[in-house]
Amino acid sequence: MAFMYKTIVVGTDGSESSLLAVRRAAGIAAAMDAELVLASAYYGSDADAMASTRGDSQTVVGDQSADEILAKAIAVAKEEGADKVHAQMRQGAPVEALMRIVMDVEADLLVVGNRGINSLTGRLLGSVPADLARQSQCDTMIVHTVG
Repeated sequence: MAFMYKTIVVGTDGSESSLLAVRRAAGIAAAMDAELVLASAYYGSDADAMASTRGDSQTVVGDQSADEILAKAIAVAKEEGADKVHAQMRQGAPVEALMRIVMDVEADLLVVGNRGINSLTGRLLGSVPADLARQSQCDTMIVHTVG
């Protein structure tokens, strides 16, 4: 029997490139009748964001902003045919927050866009997608969304 993903997490920061990753993950979730968890990280304050941002993801400050991002992502996922869609947000830097969500929901697949991988900052300091791929305990799909 072929392997089926049961729980798929996709990270989104509200950018157009991250919504392309949402579309891809939603298509996979629809095809496999899997649960799709839309995940967003946010910073509690502008000061936290300034201290942590490497310039490779859109900075989300405040849980209300994350709520708005996730509402848009839910609509995109449903357009792609995903039925079992949930959203989760976590305060903190994107890599740490997304890894906590992946562990909490026991995801089989993590999907992220490639934004930041080919930037100078991404090559020197690491990027969110590359860091997630290194740390993830489940399959990780990096969707070509920019570049």
